[in-house]
Amino acid sequence: MKFSNAFLPTLRDSAQEKESISHILMLRSGMIRMLTAGVYVYLPSGWRVLKRIQDIIREELDKVGAQELLLSCLQPLDLWKLTGRDKDLGETMICFTDRRNRQLCLGPTHEEVITDLVKNNLTSYRQMPLILYQIQTKFRDELRPRSGLMRTCEFIMKDAYSFDTDEAALDKNYEIMCDCYKRIFSRCGLDSFMIQADPGVIGGSVSHEFMVISDNGEDKLFYCPDCNSAYAYKEDKKPACPACKKDLILKTAIELGHTFKLGTKYSKVQNAQFLDASGRRQPVTMGCYGIGVSRLMPAIIDQHHDEKGIIWPKEVAPFDVAIITIDVFEAKAVEFADKLYDDLRKNNIEVLLDDRDTRAGVKFNDVDLIGIPIRIIIGKDWLKSGELEVSLRKDKARQLKINQQAIVEKIKGLISE
Repeated sequence: MKFSNAFLPTLRDSAQEKESISHILMLRSGMIRMLTAGVYVYLPSGWRVLKRIQDIIREELDKVGAQELLLSCLQPLDLWKLTGRDKDLGETMICFTDRRNRQLCLGPTHEEVITDLVKNNLTSYRQMPLILYQIQTKFRDELRPRSGLMRTCEFIMKDAYSFDTDEAALDKNYEIMCDCYKRIFSRCGLDSFMIQADPGVIGGSVSHEFMVISDNGEDKLFYCPDCNSAYAYKEDKKPACPACKKDLILKTAIELGHTFKLGTKYSKVQNAQFLDASGRRQPVTMGCYGIGVSRLMPAIIDQHHDEKGIIWPKEVAPFDVAIITIDVFEAKAVEFADKLYDDLRKNNIEVLLDDRDTRAGVKFNDVDLIGIPIRIIIGKDWLKSGELEVSLRKDKARQLKINQQAIVEKIKGLISE
């Protein structure tokens, strides 16, 4: 992408300075814009980050044999009345009646829908274990949307569901999915903690939340800096770390994911049964596993930023490399920048070429604000030395001088580090 052609409206200041730092930086770097309270538009650079996060999620889930599908946003309210959860969620649900006089809702979650699907298509123990997942838009009429993408009325979520013959089989799938979550969050550059939690309106016997410490968080946990571990306690006191006995520190945190051992909560009510090895009908045993995909973006920014802007981890950055040409009126420099841009792209490297006729300081500030991991500068002395200046966004002290002939291979090496 060339900056001169990109829809990348960066801002020097944000009108919402009282908001969280992640919200401010997402607005200033041209990633999102608010349409109305709790509803956001993803601009091209924000959508690039979101797609890369989704790619990580898909790769890790596919590795454990999960299969992706896409369920409907529109759901018959009768399914919710069957489980009684229409009353549990109450006014949070967005409900309406269509022209055929059917009562519908915009899906706040999909447990009822996936159970209905399984009820009509999964009939034998031979079809299990099975894990199905989707990445889907959810809708909730939040009373107080806040902190940008942290709490919204429309958000993107990954929800997965496991189907097993009994609790022992569910335990295996649950462990597989929890390990998968740890890999997903690690690849996104997040230091997460798995904490036992309340199942809430989703239900089930066992539930865990995956949290990250953040000043912008809505939840609280007790953190041990010595062990780098965290615990959830209802008492607002100073308990000791179970591992090292040091005092725990009360911290605010963001919930990124939530897992549930649903058991037969939904399958019994919705009559989702299968034939076991003896030919007897049994309720399907289920698990549920959610990740707030759009919430991951501000969570990553909360942990990876400085006074200049975002510092994206390499796997989720909107671009791998930024090329900055200092003098756009130097024909040979422009020609070389275009060639380098093409060569990097041929090597499947995502590049932003800042070819704008503007001051170098503006270019540097924008690249830092957007958070691109690697910066290549084609300076004014490039013609004489044949060397390019390369710097890393996360390590300002690391300044490299690289010969133009070796630049592509060197950049590939830096990306794979």
